[in-house]
Amino acid sequence: DISTLDDLVKQKLFIRTVTYHCVGKVTKRMGAFVELSTASWVADSGKFSTAIADGTLSEVEYVGTMWVNLSSVVDFFPWKHDLPTKSK
Repeated sequence: DISTLDDLVKQKLFIRTVTYHCVGKVTKRMGAFVELSTASWVADSGKFSTAIADGTLSEVEYVGTMWVNLSSVVDFFPWKHDLPTKSK
C-alpha cells in the first residue's frame, strides 16, 4: 500500500521516466530522489505486459545503485520478480 512517497521504501519497482526505464529496490527517499539498490537500466523491456507479468526483460544493464529524480517519473509498477543482477 502506497499512501506517501516514503511508502516506496523497501518496494521493488519497474520505473518509467521521461527518457528511460529501470528496475530496482527503493532503499531511501531523499527529497525529490529515490535511491535504488540492485538496480538495472532497462534498454528493452520486450512486450511490456509480459515483462510486468513474469519478469522477462529483453535487454538490461546492471548498474548496482542509482538515484532517480521523481520529477522525471511517468509511472511505476510493482516488480514481483527477482531483480536482474547481470547485464544481458
